[in-house]
Amino acid sequence: REPFGNHILTVNNSFKANAANASLKRALDSVADPEVVEINMLSVPGVRNTLITDRVIEICEDRADALAIVDVEKNGYQPSTETTSNFQARIAANGVQDAITSLKSRGINSSYACAFFPWVKIFDETNAKQVWVPPSVVAMGTFASSERNSELWFAPAGFTRGGLSEGAAGLPVLGVSQRLTSKDRDRLYDANINPIAQFPAEGIVIFGQKTLQVTPSALDRINVRRLMIFIKKQVSVIAARLLFD
Repeated sequence: REPFGNHILTVNNSFKANAANASLKRALDSVADPEVVEINMLSVPGVRNTLITDRVIEICEDRADALAIVDVEKNGYQPSTETTSNFQARIAANGVQDAITSLKSRGINSSYACAFFPWVKIFDETNAKQVWVPPSVVAMGTFASSERNSELWFAPAGFTRGGLSEGAAGLPVLGVSQRLTSKDRDRLYDANINPIAQFPAEGIVIFGQKTLQVTPSALDRINVRRLMIFIKKQVSVIAARLLFD
């Protein structure tokens, strides 16, 4: 049902020995050159294989003009395309801790990448049914709506610009795979994973905007990194007009 499922990508986990990994790498490499394709975000929603997500981050760092939105390897939820178990069995009991431990073990320190937790349920208006999607999907939608309604250098989080129940993702978001306590949110945020929280009165909201940069600085925030990407591109456009003059 899913030709790029993680249970397929992790078999003979390399670009040469696995056709699915090779296909994803070829797709990613097609946008690796900033002089060929202009982008400001890059993501492969639902793909958690570190081989692929590391390549996504590498491309964004090399281009230095795009932000990677990656799904962490241990995200607390297994979609139905990965296993035939029932819904409750597909939710990891230690999802928050597993996500934190897994990400820390990779030693990522990049302001050109960010991650969110957990999966969310949306209403697929085309097929008129409810679907579980990875957090990168609603993160991309929130970035877009935040930029459209204000500017890209405003934080795409919080009740004003990150309210998923209010349509910030561009999709009807109905629920989360795991309800996060305040302690869970703090632990995720300390590990640079942005929590998606559900509150009784306010609804579902993106409650963080950290990049995966470990070193404390202004660039450990998504809105600052996106601002710097925007400025760099504008300077580049202006400078190109002055070349040979």
